[in-house]
Amino acid sequence: MLIAHSISDLRALLAPYRSPAFVATMGNLHDGHLALLRSARGLGDVSVASIFVNRLQFLPHEDFDSYPRTWEQDCARLEEGGCDILFAPREADLYPEAQTFKVLPDPALADILEGHFRPGFFTGVCTVVLKLFNCVQPRFALFGQKDYQQQMVVRRMVRQLALPVEIVTGQTERAEDGLALSSRNGYLDAAARAEAVQLPLALRALGDAVRGGRRDLDALEAEAARSLAARGWQPDYLTVRRRADLLPPQPGHADDWHSLVVLGAARLGATRLIDNLEI
Repeated sequence: MLIAHSISDLRALLAPYRSPAFVATMGNLHDGHLALLRSARGLGDVSVASIFVNRLQFLPHEDFDSYPRTWEQDCARLEEGGCDILFAPREADLYPEAQTFKVLPDPALADILEGHFRPGFFTGVCTVVLKLFNCVQPRFALFGQKDYQQQMVVRRMVRQLALPVEIVTGQTERAEDGLALSSRNGYLDAAARAEAVQLPLALRALGDAVRGGRRDLDALEAEAARSLAARGWQPDYLTVRRRADLLPPQPGHADDWHSLVVLGAARLGATRLIDNLEI
């Protein structure tokens, strides 16, 4: 595996290739990242991963400084996974001056759910993703379905800016008990880790209720939130939305449950977890 820290070095390494397949990460890698890398190796003529903890997508009170940096472990995992090129820019490499030009995503998609509870988050995501795309110039870019809204925002950005990148969504990788793999799972102690599976269980119960014919979505969502809160969680949202645009189903349209997705975000202690399940 070759490693580039500067944009010029990266472009020199990529010069012989025509269709890079790219996986952007913030490091602290897990098997979900490696599954995306395996898919990338089957798509392009060179597989590229990036490790960059992007300050722009963290709110002032969030965990930018404490976000786990596991460089040696990440490099070993990427090399074992067959990554061809790792792009690991320093902050001064990717942001050599204050990033005053930013990508403002469509608020209809980016200011709801995650964007409501983390205002400005998707501006930070889109800005760094566009910049990474300009550095790597991938033919394919792979994102995990666990970050459901994020991959939708990126996909819409690519479409509206006519970027020559095909966005590929990889299925959520889960632990044996059903918990979605996430870098932030490492914050959980043993008791919290055992409790964390209640989030996907709550989403599954919510989806099952809709699949079973219940259409009082507001009541269902409130019940799901109360159930988690009773266990000590602090829910931000547990909600049923349309897959197409993440808006609530229109009255009379919830019967088409095949077009819906259940999404949730909740804090367990100091750790905020997200997940989703397509119904």
